[in-house]
Amino acid sequence: MAKTTMSDVARHAGVDVSTVSRALNERTAPMLRTETVERVLKAAAELGYQPNVLARGLRTQRSHTVGMLVPDLTNPFFPPIVRGVEDALDANGYTLIVANTDNDARREARSLQSLIGRQVDGLVVATSHLDDDDPAQAATLPVVLVNRRGADETRPAVVPDDAAGVRLVVRHLVDLGHRRVAHVAGPEDTSTGRVRSQAFTDQAGTAGVYDEDLVEHAAVFTVEDGQDACQRLLARHPDVGAIFAANDLIAIGCLRALRQAGRRVPEDVSLVGFNDMPLVDLIDPPLTTVRIPQYEMGRQAGALLLDLLENPRARRRRKPVALTPELVVRDSTAAASAV
Repeated sequence: MAKTTMSDVARHAGVDVSTVSRALNERTAPMLRTETVERVLKAAAELGYQPNVLARGLRTQRSHTVGMLVPDLTNPFFPPIVRGVEDALDANGYTLIVANTDNDARREARSLQSLIGRQVDGLVVATSHLDDDDPAQAATLPVVLVNRRGADETRPAVVPDDAAGVRLVVRHLVDLGHRRVAHVAGPEDTSTGRVRSQAFTDQAGTAGVYDEDLVEHAAVFTVEDGQDACQRLLARHPDVGAIFAANDLIAIGCLRALRQAGRRVPEDVSLVGFNDMPLVDLIDPPLTTVRIPQYEMGRQAGALLLDLLENPRARRRRKPVALTPELVVRDSTAAASAV
């Protein structure tokens, strides 16, 4: 059976081929009358027409696909971001290809080269090990960073305002009367780990509660590494009264370590996370944390990439967009007088 063509759809709908082309393109369909678009769509459905994406790519020199690098898809923080990116792209006729890198720098580089080899039109990068001179730049692809910053502040990015979030945490704990505030930080070789750790140093120093010996770094943003780091911290300072964890997974690891040490949360130790990933309100006790608008961060990253695809000259003029976080106070923090 011969494959249905765009010419077949045009004859069935009683319009010319160029009208069919515009009607089937989400970016150009609004240029046509609604009834014309509906007639073309009905004709395409009746004939079982499927657009030839490869042929369209040859004409436009685009694949209408976008690649995305994610450090850990098992981390509940990232799926809402991916969904936001996908929704923004899908509404404009683009398909998203997601590559999971397992927080491994070599795998990140391989995945990046693989996506470029598949001729994606642009990249959304959520991983944090790649440097500013990563291969995406050499490929002249538009790149948007999400939940991470590049060394070059002109790189387009959509990020949380980490400094503002950490400021909320420190103020909350100090207002509760805590003076021995520890920080279980993220990996030092990641942008998120560095930024949040530096923000804690600055804010805790300003509040007069900073102690370098109360900072311990996790090797990776995972529950297990958070637990290990917290155990090292407690070995030095078993009497710590409050802990700020660099993300919610590390905070859950800290909760495990505290329980193993016989210390209760929040009666003995107040615990705060960062990200407000799904389900942290259901753990025992529900976690006080900094909420980041995860879906919105992804949606804006997708929209920014689309804009860069249409305006190549603007690629190096875009500065990071910082989204405002909020502190969500739950049951894992309490006044120091109750500790």
